[in-house]
Amino acid sequence: MNIVLHQPEIPANTGNIGRTCVATGTSLHLIEPLGFSLSEKALKRAGMDYWKDLDVHTYMNFEEFQKEHPGARIWMATTKAKHVYTDVEFGPDDYIMFGKESAGIPEEILVEHEETCIRIPMEPAIRSLNLSNSVAVVLYEALRQQRFESMQLEGELHRLHWKD
Repeated sequence: MNIVLHQPEIPANTGNIGRTCVATGTSLHLIEPLGFSLSEKALKRAGMDYWKDLDVHTYMNFEEFQKEHPGARIWMATTKAKHVYTDVEFGPDDYIMFGKESAGIPEEILVEHEETCIRIPMEPAIRSLNLSNSVAVVLYEALRQQRFESMQLEGELHRLHWKD
């Protein structure tokens, strides 16, 4: 899977998303301009020691991203969508794109991808969820649909043992 952040603004969100990507074996794609430096302390602190393990790619703009990934299926996560994220079938090589915290994905991009725009349902009085939470919600649904391929599905206790 692939997560795309279009012009993210808050380093802590991007750091948290980076950690989620490492935990799930997902690539992260960042479309500039970014609202922070990739070397910024807050970004690394949010991503903790996982940032060095992240498969991350940067692009000057959305056009460069599209040129680098011709024919890619890109799901556009937006509060403006008609389709709910649980109603679509994600593929293992799909891209899920999220917009910047203050404005989302530009409408000029959304109208060109109307059929792949998806939303997370929420109460009408709420403008949006936190970006890193939104990524986790949609990404884990996509991974669930892939049966969490190659992911650890069971855990072990540290001091005690599970009863058989």
